[in-house]
Amino acid sequence: MNRREFIRSATGLPGAILTPSVAGGLELPPTAPPIARVAFVKTMDRAAGVARAIELLEIGRFDGKDVFVKPNFNSADKPPGSTHEDTLAALLGKLRGLGAGRLTVGDRSGMGNTREVMEQKRVFRTAKEFDAGVVAFDELGADDWDLIALPESHWQQGFALPRRVRKAGGIVQTCCLKTHRYGGHFTMSLKNSVGLAAKRVPGNPHDFMRELHGSKHQRLMIAEINAAYRCDLIVLDGVEAFVNGGPDQGQRVDAGVVLAATDRIAVDAVGVALLRHFGTTPEVSRGRIFEQEQIARAVQLGVGIAGPGQIALVTGDRESADYAKKIRAILDGAPAAPAAA
Repeated sequence: MNRREFIRSATGLPGAILTPSVAGGLELPPTAPPIARVAFVKTMDRAAGVARAIELLEIGRFDGKDVFVKPNFNSADKPPGSTHEDTLAALLGKLRGLGAGRLTVGDRSGMGNTREVMEQKRVFRTAKEFDAGVVAFDELGADDWDLIALPESHWQQGFALPRRVRKAGGIVQTCCLKTHRYGGHFTMSLKNSVGLAAKRVPGNPHDFMRELHGSKHQRLMIAEINAAYRCDLIVLDGVEAFVNGGPDQGQRVDAGVVLAATDRIAVDAVGVALLRHFGTTPEVSRGRIFEQEQIARAVQLGVGIAGPGQIALVTGDRESADYAKKIRAILDGAPAAPAAA
């Protein structure tokens, strides 16, 4: 953070970078840790929000690299149950504008046949508009997967990720803002990575997803998937959110925000703060945000930042800055809304 950015954060002017509060003021520690910038745009317009958030993030260009895009098509339910068509189209358009080469959209649906879900969500039509390929992971062959066994992993036989994803020149994902009633507690960028992992690999009888969802270590295992690949950009569509239920159906609120970042832990921490702001489940409301098991395990594995003091919320207008201040306070430990009924 340079001096101009720091002054803006203290004054709350548009374009502010909101840092943690210290003794009633804003200051940098003597030795500043790495900062994860999270672009924070207050909006109910997905296309405009995605474009603005990526612009605020200033990630640079892809310079012809092939880019793999992972949306949230676990099911074909309306947002936030799955990625909105406008969100995916806006993201693909921005990637083209940033000089991306070959674009590929891919996912695996856990609550339906992936190709059928993609057809219902008009993914093939949207991808065609931007000359992008589409891949349904449950149609891949045995040689298309990398089996990964991390040291001290909670996966019995490791897990498998698509080889083409791990070899991509850039990896981008877009996730939703919601709780998860099947044991994940919340599902944002870290949980979205589960859709990259195989349910089964041809020739291997092990059901990886049955193991995941039946394990008491589910949230730790979710984080471990994220240690096996890098991520160049995350866009979180929080225009609408589930504060209870999820991932397909739940108690919906208009959260009115789009986030963009390059750090999955930072995105999820801000997302948890947003859920707490609106009142969410006891599981998501409990304890410090960085004590949430998905986040804590991801920190242990070096997936991203290690604490809320390393998050800078970047805004470009006064309404977004005012909203971000409320979320910044929750990140720093201020009480949030009561748990949702």
